Amino acid sequence: MSQQKSDYVADTEIDAQLDDLPTDAAIEETVENLEANGFEVVVADSAEEALETVQSHIPAGASVMNGHSTTLEEIGFADYLSEGDHEWESLADEIWSIDDDAERQTARRESQTADYFLGGINAIAQTGELVAADRSGSRIGAYPFAAGNLVIVSGVNKIVPTLDDALERLESVAYPLENERAQEAYGVDSAIAKQLIFRRELEEGRTTVVLIREQLGY
Repeated sequence: MSQQKSDYVADTEIDAQLDDLPTDAAIEETVENLEANGFEVVVADSAEEALETVQSHIPAGASVMNGHSTTLEEIGFADYLSEGDHEWESLADEIWSIDDDAERQTARRESQTADYFLGGINAIAQTGELVAADRSGSRIGAYPFAAGNLVIVSGVNKIVPTLDDALERLESVAYPLENERAQEAYGVDSAIAKQLIFRRELEEGRTTVVLIREQLGY
């Protein structure tokens, strides 16, 4: 079931100051520090441009997996991976075609090593760190090492001044919204059970951050 942030943001209490659009100067500083920390960065002016960037970034024949991301849904990537005209191997479609629960869980774990793994992030510090968390770890498990290549897609509203602010944003913006989504989609509470602070990428060219100059995701 496709969900947008607008579907449930009105029912959720968040710290709106940590979800504002940053200044151009703040975006520029963030890009510089992310690049200094080894991340490739592309700045897109719109969701449509971001989708085109992602499409052009992944070569034909690559195996592709995505972790749940409202941002990926908002830019149209989730639908494109499943239904679009591309020459990739969609691991997500393969996984959900498996009837046996144990086999499907094994395939989910194996998908962490996809050639290209795409997902969102919960906060970005201007100092150049990325912060994310999961209930199960099925998304962030691929981020630090498992995936061959990682593409993080994020609205610039996730940029905050410091790492401490990024951790606070996870607690007071991302978690309340994800909890509301999880209750609506699955009938269960979410949890900040497994948390990642991605400080540096040491493998040149492995991790690309696509920043979108819009208020997207959470």
